[in-house]
Amino acid sequence: MTRFDAKIARIRAGNYKRTDFIIADAKDGDMGPSIPSCGPKLEKDCSFTRYRTRAEFLGQVKAVIAQDVVDIMLTSASNLELLVESGAYAASSVKPAIRANDTTDIWVGRGATYSKHPSRPYRTASLSVNRRHTDLGLYSITFNNDIDADYDSLLAFLDFVEDADDNGFKYFLEVFNPNVDTGIAPELVPHYVNDCICRALAGLTRAQRPQFLKIPFNGPKALDELASYDPSLIVGVLGGGAGTARDTFELIHQAEKYGARVALFGRKINLAEDPLAMVKYMRAVADGDLAPQEAVKAYHGALQAAGQKPLRALETDMEITEKVLKS
Repeated sequence: MTRFDAKIARIRAGNYKRTDFIIADAKDGDMGPSIPSCGPKLEKDCSFTRYRTRAEFLGQVKAVIAQDVVDIMLTSASNLELLVESGAYAASSVKPAIRANDTTDIWVGRGATYSKHPSRPYRTASLSVNRRHTDLGLYSITFNNDIDADYDSLLAFLDFVEDADDNGFKYFLEVFNPNVDTGIAPELVPHYVNDCICRALAGLTRAQRPQFLKIPFNGPKALDELASYDPSLIVGVLGGGAGTARDTFELIHQAEKYGARVALFGRKINLAEDPLAMVKYMRAVADGDLAPQEAVKAYHGALQAAGQKPLRALETDMEITEKVLKS
């Protein structure tokens, strides 16, 4: 049993405590932005001239796994295969997971314009093949108030649920905000997304439902509404853009406060000056050991001790820049 399995069991049993808050590192960007998702290869002075190679990126993934702080490591199926072959998970309590589908709204490579159109379902990864490495994957869906696009997405989701059941595969469900204009008033979009999630899951039995959700943090009201509506539905938040260090720690703090039990951060970890230090202080905030402001100061102290120049001055990194975190 991995640490994730133990935590999710306690949460489902109603025995949640802050140390059970689940942190996932989303290192699956090669199925979306691809090469840029590996992140810049930063020098000590924060300069860079190229993106990391796949080998360098996998080296960072291995380091996070070896640190043994995150509970889930999400990667593409191809990278999980290499990680398993290298022994990265041999003595680890970190749960491996794969991105199980790659809808068109994440096809955001340089110059691409696919995401200007309503999301269309697509999946590369085979559950039967990947079952040898893990029994957990992420399935993503985006609702756009477009009956044809949403209908096709839901049919594909149902096919996935049946395939997962046939292969003894568990999943968590990522639901993005609409990727195109929906005609819905902006203040209603978070509640539209909540309604779409609950409606999509209403016809599924307990065994068919996701282990947890991965959704944008659309503010305290929307998160509390969803988390309170059905306590059996475990809600997690995604990280979005890199933001400041304060944005990262504040999102963890507010998400936990308003009912989320999982945080799945990609760029907020991958684009940090020191990803391992960032993960360390994310855990401290989730556990309630540090307030967000204290975590920013501690993180900058760790950068200074390592001789790493920060991307932003401490005063700037203390600022909340993501509008939804200010509400």
